[in-house]
Amino acid sequence: MSAAALDKFLARARRATGLRGTVNVLVTGSRELRALNKKFRGKDKATDVLSFPAEAEMAVKLAGEVAISAEIAAANAQRLGHSAEEEVQILILHGVLHLSGYDHETDAGEMAGLERELRQRLKLPIGLIERTEARSPVQRTRAKKAARGRKSGPGRSR
Repeated sequence: MSAAALDKFLARARRATGLRGTVNVLVTGSRELRALNKKFRGKDKATDVLSFPAEAEMAVKLAGEVAISAEIAAANAQRLGHSAEEEVQILILHGVLHLSGYDHETDAGEMAGLERELRQRLKLPIGLIERTEARSPVQRTRAKKAARGRKSGPGRSR
C-alpha cells in the first residue's frame, strides 16, 4: 500500500469515526510489533495491530498512533482471500476505533457493531471482531487460551 493510499484511507476512516487530531500509522514488521507489544502490554508475541492513544494534553492535535505488522496483515489477507491492502485498511479502521475510545473487550458489543457498520460503508471485507465472533466454540476456547493475559490500555490490541 502506497503512503498516499494509506493517507487517503486513514482520512476516510477518521471522518467516518469522527476522530479529530492527527493519527500516525506505522506499518512495519512483526519483530517491531512484538517489541511494542512486550513493552506496552507485557505480551512477548507479535500482534497485527496496536493502538496508542495520545496523552490528554496532546489529544487536540494528535489523536494517537497505530502500529501494524505488514507480515501478519499479509498472512491474514491470504488466509481470508482478500488483498493485503484491504487487510491494512481493516487494521487501520480497528486502530482508529480504539483511538476514538472504543474497547471491544469491555463495551458489550458497541465497538463490534460500529466496526461492522463502518467496514460496510468503507467497502471492506470481514473485520477483526467479526472474525473472532465467527469462530466455533472450540476455536474461541483455543483462542482464549492462546490470548490469556491480554489487557487493554496503551498499546491496545484486537
